[in-house]
Amino acid sequence: MNLEAQLKNPFPANVVHFRPGQTNKDKTKCIALAYIDARDVMKRLDEVVGFENWRDCYQETASGRLICTLKIRIDGEWIGKSDGAGDTNVEGAKGGISDAFKRAAVKWGIGRYLYYLPTKWVEINKYRQIENPPALPKWALPKEKQKSDTDLSGWQ
Repeated sequence: MNLEAQLKNPFPANVVHFRPGQTNKDKTKCIALAYIDARDVMKRLDEVVGFENWRDCYQETASGRLICTLKIRIDGEWIGKSDGAGDTNVEGAKGGISDAFKRAAVKWGIGRYLYYLPTKWVEINKYRQIENPPALPKWALPKEKQKSDTDLSGWQ
């Protein structure tokens, strides 16, 4: 598999999470928005290009938005792609840093397929939490089996 295909390879279903998006009028259903954690992006970069062949740096704009540039060393040359995010409601500046990093990674193809998942309305509880996330379609699953950090099946 070439570099592009390895970066774009879907993640195992157990590392894809869903958060509530738009809700219906009575707040009993929402659109499930898929996302991955920044640590999963880091793991993908480590596995595909090696921990020594990627780096990230951040700049803050005058409006407080954080811009992440994610660079990958390809054939000895550092190539960067950038994107940004603002503070989040959940984790403030830390969430903004994480979001900017993940958005820059999407420009490399990491997790980009999540934006193409079909829109699914799911039920939410009174705390606005998704209780039964949708299943991922077959095309959104890894092309080859990947072992996740949380897979403890080999432990006795």
